[in-house]
Amino acid sequence: MGLEEALTEQSLPILESKLYPHLGHGGGVARIELLDRLEASSSVPVVAVIAPPGYGKTTVLAQWAERDRRPFAWLSVDQHDNDPAVLLTYVAAALDRVVPVDPTVFGTLASPGVSIADTVLSRLGSSLSANGLPVVVVLDDVHLLQNWECLDAVAGLVEHLPEGSQLVVAGRGEPPLLGGLRAEGRMMEIGPDLLAMNPQEAELLVSGTEVELSRVDIDDLVRRTEGWPVALYLAALSAKTARSGEGAAAAFAGDDRFLVDYLQAVLLSHLPPRVVSFLTHTSVLDQLSGPLCDAVLGRTGSSHHLESLERSNMLVISLDRDRRWYRYHQLFRELLRAELERHEPALIRELTLRASEWYEHNGLVEEAIEYAMAAGDADRAARLVVETALPVYYGGRMATLQRWLDWFDHDGLVERYPAVAVLGAWMHMLGGHPAAAERWADAAERRSYQGAMPDGTTSIDGWLAMLRAMLCRDGVAQMRADAEIALTLVPAGSLLRASAQLLLGISHLLAGDPDPADRLLAAATEAGEDAGADTATVALAERSILALAREDWSQAEILAERARSIARRAWLEEYATSVLLYAAAARVAIHRGDVARAREDLARAQRLRPQITYALPFYAVQARLELASAYLALSDTAAARTMLREVDELLQRRPDLGILRRQAEELRARLDALRVEAVGASSLTAAELRLLRLLGTHHSFRAIGEQLYLSRHTVKSHAMSIYRKLGVSSRSEAIQRARDLGLVGP
Repeated sequence: MGLEEALTEQSLPILESKLYPHLGHGGGVARIELLDRLEASSSVPVVAVIAPPGYGKTTVLAQWAERDRRPFAWLSVDQHDNDPAVLLTYVAAALDRVVPVDPTVFGTLASPGVSIADTVLSRLGSSLSANGLPVVVVLDDVHLLQNWECLDAVAGLVEHLPEGSQLVVAGRGEPPLLGGLRAEGRMMEIGPDLLAMNPQEAELLVSGTEVELSRVDIDDLVRRTEGWPVALYLAALSAKTARSGEGAAAAFAGDDRFLVDYLQAVLLSHLPPRVVSFLTHTSVLDQLSGPLCDAVLGRTGSSHHLESLERSNMLVISLDRDRRWYRYHQLFRELLRAELERHEPALIRELTLRASEWYEHNGLVEEAIEYAMAAGDADRAARLVVETALPVYYGGRMATLQRWLDWFDHDGLVERYPAVAVLGAWMHMLGGHPAAAERWADAAERRSYQGAMPDGTTSIDGWLAMLRAMLCRDGVAQMRADAEIALTLVPAGSLLRASAQLLLGISHLLAGDPDPADRLLAAATEAGEDAGADTATVALAERSILALAREDWSQAEILAERARSIARRAWLEEYATSVLLYAAAARVAIHRGDVARAREDLARAQRLRPQITYALPFYAVQARLELASAYLALSDTAAARTMLREVDELLQRRPDLGILRRQAEELRARLDALRVEAVGASSLTAAELRLLRLLGTHHSFRAIGEQLYLSRHTVKSHAMSIYRKLGVSSRSEAIQRARDLGLVGP
């Protein structure tokens, strides 16, 4: 599979305009001193170019790319990159433009639940190392990254680049990841003082606008603007418009607020009202094209206007070589938006909705959702989210879907939209957030819904029945009844049909009816291979567990290996519901005498275990019971006891899980008969495993606590327990030991 095929499978179209610099004007002024400094930095892993807008950050880096022998991989970050799967897909695509990237990296990114730190970065690093060529990776506008997983991925990327490579981050503000690199002396910083233009550079910039100013005027202008490139450029532009270079030079001060006032008072005042109207009304758009602007403005001829504005140096930046897409310089857009809010605030919502309609009509549903939310049109946003949720989820972009769901939650809209609530409950369930899953499920039950669901089902009742069966809040008998309802209501072509068969089979297993359970699970496997590999993987793992119960080790191994093969092909090896597969495979390996393989599978299960909570109670208990059995077979009683403690906690919340309670009691009796007790890495609790992954990041204990909703004291206590179980005395030693054991990625 090549790169393009991999990206097509992922259903994430790559915007080529993001993969090269967005250059404004003044790019012809060579910043010799800065370029010399950048070239001399080649031994420093990270370069940070941090300054307010208008300081020419992108221009300087583009000039460096032309001068340096190494290939530059460029990504212009935007707000949609606050999803680790999206961000690293673009990083990999940017790298693939300059050095070949293994297409399996893109397949991994398209897997729901994949671990960015444990899997994607290591595979990307291995691919780059195989080429051995040093590269420079530029992330422009990095201040737009707010998602902590994305920031961790950027920090982790530094460690996976080939020797002689550099990561360059450019933006308005300093991202949190830089503190540790600065302390380690692994970063060079370029700020406003170095980016400010000297008189010689200012003279070149001004002359490029075909304005003649005396050397005295230029010196005065540099002093007043403090060398701020955008202020110098606007002063020259204003002088050209007003035909008064001396007045323009005298008007400027090097002050952000003054610049905005100047733009309002001088620049816009010289433009025809029709042009000002075009500029202010299109300021609601992140990017501009002729057809989009026509739709938003209700007129024609926008393509001509954009081309004219770009040619006349009106702070309009072309985003592609065909000049179909543009954007405003950020400062200019902020000014235009402020003008619109001041003079025509009632028009903003209508303009934004027109943008949403245009994007939907042109098949760009995700952009349509963003504009619908910006306009506050919850009805439209809900309909579009329901339509596109499943492709986004199965494309691995959980953070994007989570951001949309959070919008409904923060605005108190969950109960108004049952279809959205069902999707939210589903996602929280598989994401390991049980309280949120229950809250969203309850909201979904309280309102009726008449529209179509994402799989084309005309009724929400089948989805609600599935949700109730998965939560299993009312016991095994009700779970079976709900699964039967779902199977009746979900049509043959639905993605959910295999899941309904799976749940019905599991309900028979929990009731102690192995034969009908196995038949139903076999049917779920067959249906799942056509509709959803994750369902087939779980069904095969469940059948392997049934084979283990009747001591048919050969059949158990065949079923487990078949499940592993499907999971590998579908990039589901890091998916939460693969825990049971690894537990079954570990038991088979122990029986075969392959202890090394068993420990490898147990480590995989450990990494995923924290995500399986009481939101999927039967599965969470099953997985821990099978893990406890495996640990007992290895005489690791401490680990087995940890599993059983977690089982007890789960059974307190969901007491009616059929035969699982009896199985837990039998395991506990076997455990109590053994006297050996040693605490080790395998006895880490789910809470400790969640924390362990974050110990390898740049975050402090306080910041980690905020992400996990724990106090700093609790985080520290968990960390001390982790150190004790791993036999280490520091955070760095804990991470290294965890990597050696396979509990976190390399």
